[in-house]
This record gives sequence, C-alpha cells and structure tokens, in this order.
Amino acid sequence: MAGSGGSSGKHRAGRYRYGSWDGGADPLAPPFDVRAAVDEIGRDVMEGSNLRDAIDRLMRRGLGDRAGLDELRREIARRKREVQRRGNLGGMLDQVREELDRGLAAEREFLAGRDGDEARLAEMALDALPEDTAGAVRELSDYRWASAEGQQHWQNVLDMLRKEVLDAQFAGMKQALSGQDPAALQAVREMMADLNTLLGRHARGEDTTNDFAEFMDKHGDFFPDQPSNVDELIDSLARRQAAADRMMRSLSREQREELAGLMQQAMQDMGLEMEMTQLGDNLRSLRPGMFGRQPGAGIDGRESLGLGDAVGAVSDLADLEALENQLSQSDPGSGLDDVDIEALERQLPSASVRDLQALRDLQAELERQGYIQSGADGITLTPKALRRLGETALRRIFQRLDADRTGSHQDPRSGGADERTGAFLPWEFGDERPLDAVKTVQNAVLRDAYQGSSRMPGARLRLEVEDFAVAETTRRTGAAVALLVDLSFSMIQEERWGPMKQTALALSHLISSRFRQDALQIIGFDRVARPLTAMQLAEVEPQWIQGTNLHHALLLAGRHLRRHPEAEPVVLVVTDGEPTAHLQEDGSPTFQWPTTQATLRATVGEIDTMTRYGVPLNFFLLGDDPGLARFVDSVARRNGGRVFTPELGQLGEYVVADYLRARAGRRRSA
Repeated sequence: MAGSGGSSGKHRAGRYRYGSWDGGADPLAPPFDVRAAVDEIGRDVMEGSNLRDAIDRLMRRGLGDRAGLDELRREIARRKREVQRRGNLGGMLDQVREELDRGLAAEREFLAGRDGDEARLAEMALDALPEDTAGAVRELSDYRWASAEGQQHWQNVLDMLRKEVLDAQFAGMKQALSGQDPAALQAVREMMADLNTLLGRHARGEDTTNDFAEFMDKHGDFFPDQPSNVDELIDSLARRQAAADRMMRSLSREQREELAGLMQQAMQDMGLEMEMTQLGDNLRSLRPGMFGRQPGAGIDGRESLGLGDAVGAVSDLADLEALENQLSQSDPGSGLDDVDIEALERQLPSASVRDLQALRDLQAELERQGYIQSGADGITLTPKALRRLGETALRRIFQRLDADRTGSHQDPRSGGADERTGAFLPWEFGDERPLDAVKTVQNAVLRDAYQGSSRMPGARLRLEVEDFAVAETTRRTGAAVALLVDLSFSMIQEERWGPMKQTALALSHLISSRFRQDALQIIGFDRVARPLTAMQLAEVEPQWIQGTNLHHALLLAGRHLRRHPEAEPVVLVVTDGEPTAHLQEDGSPTFQWPTTQATLRATVGEIDTMTRYGVPLNFFLLGDDPGLARFVDSVARRNGGRVFTPELGQLGEYVVADYLRARAGRRRSA
C-alpha cells in the first residue's frame, strides 16, 4: 500500500517508495507505556491504596507525556476564563443603538434643511420615539425615510437584526445571508419549514432516515457542523437554543426586554416568527434535559459581541462547565465514558482529546495485556502484574546496593538447578523446564518415519511444535526462608507500608526467578499472624488494628521451617514496634499496651524454640521505638541473630543483601 498523509511514499510507474513518517506524532505508537503504568499503579498499591483508587490516581496524574485528568481540568479552566473574557453579551443592543442613532442623526440633519409641514411632522415623529431600542425600531418600521443616508443606516439595522437573530439559532447564518438577496431569505424560510416538518416526524417516532438525507442534500449549507443523523442535528440546535436562553438570563431585565423586542420584530419582518416559535417548541420537547434553569453565564469582556457570537460564547461556556463536572469524576458511579468527547473536541486541542481517549482505554488495555482482571470482587492484579512489580522493586534495590559491599547481584544464573527425574513431557507455551534437544530430535525423526516421508538422505529434518520435549524436574530445596512483616496500623501511619511491601515482593521475585530451589513464606502479623502469598500481600490494605503479635508469627515461621527439614533456615523480621500481643492457651489473641510480661514471656519462649533448632533471627527495625530496641538487643544476645536499623528507603537493600549473605554463608559451609 502506498504511503499517504505525512509519509514520504511516492508513486512512479506503478512502483512505490517508502520513507520515514514525517506527518507529526507516530500514528502507530501505543497510547502509553503499559509497563510504566503498571509500575505507577503498583507503587500506589504498595503504599496501601486499593487497585481502583490507584488506577484513578494514575488517570488524574497522567503518564509520561500524556496529560492526566488534573491537567485536562486545568486546560478546561484556562479555556473557561478565556470565554468569560470574550466580550459583552449585551453588545448587540449597543451595535443596533449605535447604527440607529447614526441614521436618526442623518435624518434630522436632512429634515432641518427642508421647509414645509411634512418635514416638521417627521421631526415630531422622530422626537416621539420611545427611549428603548426595541420600541424605537418597532415605531420606525412604518416610517418613510426622507434622507438616503438615514435610509441606508436603517437598512443596516434591519440586516443586522436578521443575521444576528438567525445566527443565534443557526451557527454560520451570517455568511449565508451576507448580502441582501431576497432569494437567500426565501431559502431560509424553506429550510425552516422543512426543518420543523422533519423534527415533527421524528417526534412522532417515524423513520426519518431518508427524510434527513433529503433535508441535508437540500439545506446542508446552513449547517457547517454537518450532522450525520437527525439526533446529531437536534443536539446541535438544542445546544444553541439552550445557550441563547441562558444568554438572555445573563442580561439585565431592561436589556432582556429590549433584545426580545428586537428579535421579535426581526422575525416578523422576515416572516419567520411562527417557524422560529415552532422550532423552539420542538427542541424543548425533544431535548428537555438541555433546557434547565442554569444561572447566568458570567461572561463580561470589553468587546461588544453580536447576538450570534454571544450565544456561541454561552454555548462554549456550557460545554466547558459540563466537561469540568465530567472530568472531576465526583458523581457516584461516574467514569470517563461519561465525558462528552465531541464537546472536548470543540473546546480543546486534538492532543488533549487523544490524551483523554488514551486514559479511557487504559483499564481495557491493562486487562487485554493481562495485568489486571475483572471478577465478582472487582478488579484485581494478575500474577503477571505481580511479577512486574517484584521485578521493578528488585531492580531498584540492586541499583542502590553498594557493589563493593555486596558484589554484583545482577547475575543471570538462577542458582542451583532443579533435579531431573529422567522422564520427559511435551513442551507447552510458557514452560520454564529445560528443553531436551535429544528427545526433541528423536520425536521429529519418529514422526517423520511414521508419516512415511520420502525425504532424501542428508535433507534437513523439519521440527514441528509437537516434537519439542522438556525434561521433568523436581524441585530441590536449598533454603527455607520466612519473611515476617509487621502489618499493624503504625506501619501505615509512619509511611512504612510501601517500603515493606516492595521489599517483600522484591525478595519473592528474587527467589522465584533466581533461586527457585529456595522456599519462601511471607507471614504478616498485627494482632494475629497469617501466611500470605505475594499476591495477597500486594493487595492487603491497612486496617485500624492495634497489636504486634510476633509470638504468633514465629509459630507460623517454625511450621514453615519444619516442612523443609533439609533446608537452611532463614528468618527475617521487619517491624516497627515491640511485641504487644500473643496467643493464649485457647488460641485466641490478647493485646495490651504497654506490653505485658505475659506477652514477652510467650514471645521469648518461641524465640528460644527457634534458637534450639539453630535458627538465627535477623531483625530489621523501622523507627526509633526504645522498647523495641531493648527487646531486640536482648533477643540478639539470646539467639545469636543480628539487628539492622536501616533508613526507610534502604529497607529493601538490607533485607535482600542479608538474604544473599545468608545463602553465600551456607554454600561456603557446605
């Protein structure tokens, strides 16, 4: 296919030449970096947000060079200020009054130079004109102008009223009536009659598809926005009519009465009063929701606006106010699908429209690429997203680790391999077991022979997907790792929740991807303890639960270690407070602060059990709780484990480095 648009594709004698795209932004570029979006969402989830709130925050912030809802709202606010400063809504009255005054001055000057009763009677008629503009125009409709200059100014007033009144309802009507051609005005009358007939049929539920096509073929020049169906036509006209109504409410009572009088006079002169009234009634019945009692528009600028321009300004303001509310997402159950894209296209640049469309597609794209999933419990992260979060957290940890102290950790080797059983299995997509080349080729040869191939000696053997085989393996456990993480409310209060989660996910990813022979168990504890998968930890939200039940957590850690008796035991404890809860003999938890001797005795008893099994406990203390410091110092002397007090941003490096050090020590002693 030939290059088009901004491409440099050229056609010569049936040949095509292609070059790089030079028409602006790459039309095939993805709307956003999905993996970066997952990282941003994951960071908020790690900090304690639920997934829905994390996605909403990403939509507000935006991603990369894509504007978010907050920036779009700021653009809407700037555009709104521009519209409000656009001009004076009562400007048409000023324009008509100014032109009329010129005509009256010219007429009076001409009459002053004439003798006779007729001139004096004309002067008396002019002196008796009403003060208001609408009344003066009404009285002058039957006046016989004596001066050519005065007559011209009067004709200018009539032309202005006709154009502005129609332009208030039909955007662009000024251009259609740019001259004084009677045929143009007759075309308007025919259009109005046909329009009301079309809307009446549509209101009665008749099929108006063909009628609309005929109407647009005949009168399409009056509608520069080129609606594609009857509903779009009605929406456009109703939006304009509602803006005109609101514009009138924005004027003072005196201005409103004068302008209404002028409009009525203009419609009578054009023979359109009945048609315009019928059109207004049709639009209000077809789109009643557009004609609420909105407050005045608050548009006030120095420039005098014509009636059509004033209505356009109010229509723009109505668009912007609706978009402002839609983008705030403040209504219950609101979503980005509720945002009026057509209104956004009318008011903001195309780049902003593309940014909003990208945000609207974000959740669907995350689901399509397998990072989130929807179910009975709402949206949740998938294992793929969890791997991404763990990989990102681990990469950041490795980047910050001191290479001199810990060595290079970005080692592509996965640690000790799993044991082969001697059996083989068919390869499946995503299979991580080792591919067996000999068995694969053997399968291909047997298949080739079975199919009776007449392949010549020395010819290449073709491998099919079903030929591939992997070696069956059984996992060989090297270390049993128990990571105990504090989930008490103080962790979220002191902003320790996110680093704790990121550390646990990084360690989980490190073990699952590089040390698959190790067995990791994450144990979360507050008033009670419970084993958690990496997914459960990622999705756990903070709760107002007081209590630090290290006793229960150590009990669960002991069970995990006993399930792997041949493995090297590694127990890592991340906490920010001394033990304040323990399990009683009946298994129920008890909490008391300050801590009690009963809680300390129960906890120390479980520590002694670990010590007898030769399990060192390594503590990572967050914060400066003096009670916790005294407790872990005594534990270190009693158990032989170590105590670390990392800065919050260094927790991941400390835990991962200590795990790697424990493994290295085990290999040296083996």
